[in-house]
Amino acid sequence: MSIQTNTRVVLAARPQGKPKPSDFRIERVETGEPGDGELLLQILYLSLDPYMRGRMNAAKSYAKPVEIDGVMEGGTVARVVKSRHPEFSEGDMVLSHSGWQSFALSDGVGLRKLDPVAAPVTTALGVLGMPGFTAYAGLLTIGQPKPGETVVVAAASGAVGSAVGQIARIKGARAVGIAGGAEKCAFVRQELGFDAVVDHSADDFVEQLTAACPEGIDIYFENVGGHVWDAVFPLLNDFARVPVCGLIAQYNTIVESGTDRLPTLMQQVLRRSLTIRGFIQREFADQRPAFYSEMAEWIASGRVRYREDIVDGLENAPQAFLGLLEGRNFGKLIMRVAE
Repeated sequence: MSIQTNTRVVLAARPQGKPKPSDFRIERVETGEPGDGELLLQILYLSLDPYMRGRMNAAKSYAKPVEIDGVMEGGTVARVVKSRHPEFSEGDMVLSHSGWQSFALSDGVGLRKLDPVAAPVTTALGVLGMPGFTAYAGLLTIGQPKPGETVVVAAASGAVGSAVGQIARIKGARAVGIAGGAEKCAFVRQELGFDAVVDHSADDFVEQLTAACPEGIDIYFENVGGHVWDAVFPLLNDFARVPVCGLIAQYNTIVESGTDRLPTLMQQVLRRSLTIRGFIQREFADQRPAFYSEMAEWIASGRVRYREDIVDGLENAPQAFLGLLEGRNFGKLIMRVAE
């Protein structure tokens, strides 16, 4: 591809419920040249994450929505191909937030240099990046696992959930994963070393989860919502902690009138002294140095393992993202934009 041509994926329409391929549009535009203090990045890898579904809505949230005709946002690993910035040189590998495109101009703000020798650069989008840090900060700051406690995490084979369970075990807690399908469950139990794993698609899911948590649940790391939450909630012990990271089962829900479950929920929060706290990982930015140090050590020692699901071609990003929302990925979903 010519360096003068930038392929990008933009938001063509705001989804009504479940996103469709027509909600995205692929464009090809001129790349542009870096000015003084700027650099031109070639995107090598793009992270696809569930939070991006929320950015497609116009509703007020913790971050601005993607504008119609705007480039879909996302974390990226990029190579500096041209630099007029004193702190970056041609060939540097950086972590950036350049979105769904093949090239991007940057003023250098927010970029972090990566060392390909220290770790594969793709880990900066997964276990050594935002998903891994989300697991680390959410579990340790809000969950505060103690030796012998039971930690349950949904989407346990994914980028965040897999790290949550492994960190819980490092801290001496018992890790119970919830995943979808026999292959993912086998990976969570055999490769990641969880103490138990339950298939949420099983007909007897509730019974299996109850049996896997004979002493109840002390920490539930919420990634999913929906019927998984319904199964977990009755098993929460007094003083249980619930870090709420995501609600992927409900991202496409159109709110309609129906039974109000909030009074029952609040009644149980009071009776059982539950702590339920939503969080965004950037709230704990001061913990990043400790995370980078500890997680790198855990990976090097084999105490934390990870899996990446790499899909080729930026043009395939919309379809891959739709699959992510349906749980079709296996591990951290990453688009390979260029070699």
